[in-house]
Amino acid sequence: MRRAHHPHAGEITLIGVMSALSDPIRVGLVRVLADGQERGWSELRAPVAKSTLSHHLRVLRDAGLTRTREEGTRCYVALRRQDLQARFPGLLDSVLAAAETEDVGHQVGVRETSLTT
Repeated sequence: MRRAHHPHAGEITLIGVMSALSDPIRVGLVRVLADGQERGWSELRAPVAKSTLSHHLRVLRDAGLTRTREEGTRCYVALRRQDLQARFPGLLDSVLAAAETEDVGHQVGVRETSLTT
């Protein structure tokens, strides 16, 4: 597996962030990740094929919005809230508030997990 590239905080650009947020699925993914929890890719639920979901996650990562961590064959993703806040103060909160108001990305969520042992 190819190692994921994560731009340094200073390399994150406004145009890159805004471009990545131009798709409702990607906005939905950011909304899900805004709770601060790292999520396994398999936990994410979106009305697209797995390959398309992978593409959306790569776009977010390449723009500097998320960080992907690989553990064996599994991948985990987290929002880079602190880096984004440092680079563009208030931008993420404004985007999240507008997305909530307009219900953008509502079709993205987290899969229910059963806790049976």
